[in-house]
Amino acid sequence: MIVKWYENFLHNRMQTRKKIAILFSGTGSNFAHIVAHLHQQSVDVVVALTNNPDAKGIEVAHAAAIPLEIVDSKGYSSREAFDRVVVERLEGYGADLTILAGFMRILTPHFTSQIKSINLHPSLLPRHKGLHAIERSYADSHPEGGVSVHWVTSELDGGEVILQKSISKEGLSFERYNQTIRTIEKVALQEAITQLLT
Repeated sequence: MIVKWYENFLHNRMQTRKKIAILFSGTGSNFAHIVAHLHQQSVDVVVALTNNPDAKGIEVAHAAAIPLEIVDSKGYSSREAFDRVVVERLEGYGADLTILAGFMRILTPHFTSQIKSINLHPSLLPRHKGLHAIERSYADSHPEGGVSVHWVTSELDGGEVILQKSISKEGLSFERYNQTIRTIEKVALQEAITQLLT
């Protein structure tokens, strides 16, 4: 009787957990953090998708037995054509939210109008949109740097900010600053997902 109750409890808990999709392009360190701290606990990662068939993050998906979609962006003549395929692949998984965790693509309205998604960016937006944000943030005249999690729109790093975390740059070498940013971005992303879905 107790065993049956526990089985029902687990089943109901799984049914109530929100589903997320993860998009990545590189090492998948933020993806791995989500798997370690949220997957099958407060949310379920139902699919991971990468545009890079050589991405190290692929190993994260395999190790966690998470369904993986590889859509090589080099095989498409336009951003719209690529986004169309990505949307088609994602739609079948029914994710409540899609997480861009180091996904190095500028997305078109075809994606942003159909996929509810958030992005992690390593600066205090609206400062330093785009590439090399950590380097530019470290070199600017502001006493603080940090990270942002924001809603994804077709404007590069232009969606509404969900949350930010800042750190003082005082006395930090670039190496130490970079390491600290890489640490707090994982915390920020985890907090944003939890805030939005649980």
